[in-house]
Amino acid sequence: MGNNLELIEVVRDRIENSPQHRITFADYMELVLYHPDRGYYASSAERISESGDFLTSPHLAADFGEMIAIQLYQMWQILGLPQVFSIVEMGAGQGLLAAQILDYSSRVYPDFFRSIDYLIIEIAPAMITTQQARLKDLPVRWCDWTAIIDRSIIGCFLSNELIDALPVHQVIVSGDKLQEIYVTAGDENNSFRETVGELSTDKLAHYWQLNNINLLNGKYPAKYRTEVNLAGLGWLEQVSKKLQRGYIISIDYGYTADRYYNPMRSQGTLQCYYQHAYHNDPYLNIGNQDLTAHVDFTAIQNQGELLGFNTIGFIPQGMFLMALGLGERIAAISSSGGDIQSLLSRRQNLHQLIDPMELGKFGVLIQSQGLTAEEQETLLMGLSIS
Repeated sequence: MGNNLELIEVVRDRIENSPQHRITFADYMELVLYHPDRGYYASSAERISESGDFLTSPHLAADFGEMIAIQLYQMWQILGLPQVFSIVEMGAGQGLLAAQILDYSSRVYPDFFRSIDYLIIEIAPAMITTQQARLKDLPVRWCDWTAIIDRSIIGCFLSNELIDALPVHQVIVSGDKLQEIYVTAGDENNSFRETVGELSTDKLAHYWQLNNINLLNGKYPAKYRTEVNLAGLGWLEQVSKKLQRGYIISIDYGYTADRYYNPMRSQGTLQCYYQHAYHNDPYLNIGNQDLTAHVDFTAIQNQGELLGFNTIGFIPQGMFLMALGLGERIAAISSSGGDIQSLLSRRQNLHQLIDPMELGKFGVLIQSQGLTAEEQETLLMGLSIS
């Protein structure tokens, strides 16, 4: 499909009108993914599909969302069966997860279903259109952060593969200091190149205190390059302003800081997805490929604690789903009737959700705010996480 030439003009114009004719990589990533008219997510919801560039867990089986519904039901019980239980999904893709949660809750937990106020925060116009079509018969409403009153949410903030898609800064070890990667116009009309300069914000220097990581301790090779997801910290701060009492469930691929910033991972984790294949060149297929970086879960956890959250646990997705009953569903497939090929396909899809070499290795971070120690312990015991 190649480059989106109109988007390239937008990026080049931004560069031309920026100090020193350069922009941070985070600004570049923001533009190519989220520009409201030309960005990757703005132009088509079919990016996330068999015919697109990648799939997420809800595409494999409705069981994924149904397991999340079971977890949310347990949270509703722990909170004392509030009359209104808000589920705020951030970055809802094609609306599959919302549909799965609500469909299952309406059938299995009707009292819980009647309490649900389901909100979606989404900035991509194409995604909103697709979500609204899929969820038109379900009790869902769309809003932005400003529409949610501070400290008004009792319930759960939920995200699945959101944080990895937030724009990241890129930094590089240069001699005895840390510098930042910038994007500037290349020699050819449709090209870009990178340059190195001073850090664009003090937040990039302070970030490492969250992780107790020192990239200048002599253990990291020259030109060691990695990412910093300041947007993820800002997103969590927004959540903290809105949540009165309840939980945050963040599901994504990533590592703890000691693994993320291993000296051997010298080129970071940034990946580009195009037609179900991945590579590491963010200047190809501009506007027509996804850009992602793994999540530093240590930073998200520690930032949450600074904001007043409690960490309930961090667990691989496979273990999380098994604790909620997915193992029993897999075991029951062999004794259920039906077409053998359909049964085998279903079993394969469910195994992918828990396979430690596939989606099962994703991380699930659960945080809380406003809970008693007993309420936190109840959920912790149910999931057997630490």
